Amino acid sequence: MALAFALGASALAAAPLTPQQEAQVRQIAVNIRCPICTGVPITESTNDISREMLRDVREQVAAGRSARDVYAYFSARYGNFVLLDPPKEGSNLLLWGAPLAALGGGGAVLWLFLRRRQNAAAPAPLTEAAADEPFDPFLAQVRRDLGQSSTDRSNPGRNGGNP
Repeated sequence: MALAFALGASALAAAPLTPQQEAQVRQIAVNIRCPICTGVPITESTNDISREMLRDVREQVAAGRSARDVYAYFSARYGNFVLLDPPKEGSNLLLWGAPLAALGGGGAVLWLFLRRRQNAAAPAPLTEAAADEPFDPFLAQVRRDLGQSSTDRSNPGRNGGNP
């Protein structure tokens, strides 16, 4: 019985596929990663494991399995790592959504930073006398210093009565 099953499986693997099935095999195999190579689909890898995986894909397509079934088979056997385009469901949503969330968060932080900087750089309202003169930060500092020193001179008790 086991011999008949083995002969039937090898006959199924050796059976030629239709052009439509060959196209389906190529479409499926392009999305399956070689477990040894980094980022290379099994269609482009030349190692023995990739050739065996490609043979498994051919067998499953010949058996009438869908692409989703083939991907589930390889995911169960090798983990989601083997899929070049992992499904966007479950915990994989975190991996797909994290870059978008980081981009949105970075944009919000940048917007708040620029808004705070713009509010801090806004000039104070000008008085009538200052509105006639152009703004000069050095002149404004000198005027503040002179105004402070004139108040110090007018209050002799503050620095011990010495002028």
